[in-house]
Amino acid sequence: MPAQATPLTSQVGHYENFPVASWLCPAAIRPAVMAIYHFARTADDLADEGSATAPERLAALSGYRMTLDRCATAPDQAATSGEWPEVFGPLARQIAQHRLPMALLHDLLSAFEQDVRHTASGHVYADTAELLDYCRLSANPVGRLLLHLYGIDDALSLERSDAVCSALQLINFWQDISVDHARGRHYLPGDALARHDLTLADFSARSPEDVQQRCQTAVTGLCAQARDLMLQGAPLARRIPGRAGWELRLVVEGGLRILDKIAAIDHRSWLQRPTVGKADVPVMLWRALTGAHLSRATPAG
Repeated sequence: MPAQATPLTSQVGHYENFPVASWLCPAAIRPAVMAIYHFARTADDLADEGSATAPERLAALSGYRMTLDRCATAPDQAATSGEWPEVFGPLARQIAQHRLPMALLHDLLSAFEQDVRHTASGHVYADTAELLDYCRLSANPVGRLLLHLYGIDDALSLERSDAVCSALQLINFWQDISVDHARGRHYLPGDALARHDLTLADFSARSPEDVQQRCQTAVTGLCAQARDLMLQGAPLARRIPGRAGWELRLVVEGGLRILDKIAAIDHRSWLQRPTVGKADVPVMLWRALTGAHLSRATPAG
């Protein structure tokens, strides 16, 4: 979402809310943030872009994982050999300089591998708990890596970071229902579908209006859940000092603004993908400054 206050270099994938290249990102950690982003961006492309088969994608991700391991054990080799020296050269330097937790980087790769397997099998997440377990791999490591770079490691901050990151991932899912379904990726949890007597096929412009109303109710509930999770984590942004805290405030506001946009189209985001544009930036800046709207109330539209 380049129009958000934390602009990115890519329009697709799971890292649209990653605070890359923002002027608010502290200069001392910007090279590390960029290295982590390019690592994740390239892995996401291996998992999702092009015409490779699922076995080919998994083989590529396996090679990518082995090169990641060499960043810790043989950084010079990782930086100069293999298919991705432009990714692992900078990453190896940042791993050494900042002692980046390797387990978190591996978790991100596990999420991409899970996406490939689930897409190939047409997997539907059984319930929200299973979906949040996926977020633990796909989203939460990003926040924890950033906190590591900020030198923050207390339990409450980590918990709130996980809430923000999982919320951002869920918001991205509910924003991108039409995009994900076209790619064979299905994140609408089975328990929500069953609760409203729905199937994935019902999320279509061709569905009867009564079915679409049930789809709307289901997405409304999922968005409310994502908002509540975001608000659980939002106090972290006011606990972190300086530019890093402002960076996180705007990340939170970007996610909440997308939820506002989904609500404005009556939560029918399987028909239309809502986006945030330049006109939304003053609203997000004002909200980041005041924080007055950070309550559990869900806006009507």
